[in-house]
Amino acid sequence: MPLQLSQKEKSLLMDQKTHEETCVDKYTKYANQAQDPQLKQLFNSYSAKEQEHLNTINQILGGQVPSVGGQQNQGQQSAGGTQAPMTSAVQGNYNQEDAKLCKDLLMTEKYVSGAYNTAIFEFRDTNIRQVLNHIQKEEQQHGEGIFQYMQSQGMYQVQ
Repeated sequence: MPLQLSQKEKSLLMDQKTHEETCVDKYTKYANQAQDPQLKQLFNSYSAKEQEHLNTINQILGGQVPSVGGQQNQGQQSAGGTQAPMTSAVQGNYNQEDAKLCKDLLMTEKYVSGAYNTAIFEFRDTNIRQVLNHIQKEEQQHGEGIFQYMQSQGMYQVQ
């Protein structure tokens, strides 16, 4: 039996779909603009994850409840694989344009994660809540990865 979404649930999913499309576009565009090869790689890996999120949202809009299990392992591998090389960077000597790209994407991830927070509480179906919560967790991991990159490059000073 296909999933029956309320009008509010559909509206929230359409918002999240727009957010995910924006994330895919930004990460793809910014990967091409980034000067640091490490940052290019980070943005490309996050672009691929954002495309997975978009596909998942489209599945839900189509009446399917995707499983979280397969995505979870990929997300953890992706997050872990991108964090290790960041610690070897030299602090303080960074490209200003790369810093702007990072700041914009960090702000975007904060916003998108917050929007998922609202959507999660509006859904009746527990499985969809879990899927949305999983996506939100990956958005937060993207933010953390960007933060760690920025901090390792001297772009972000914790006060």
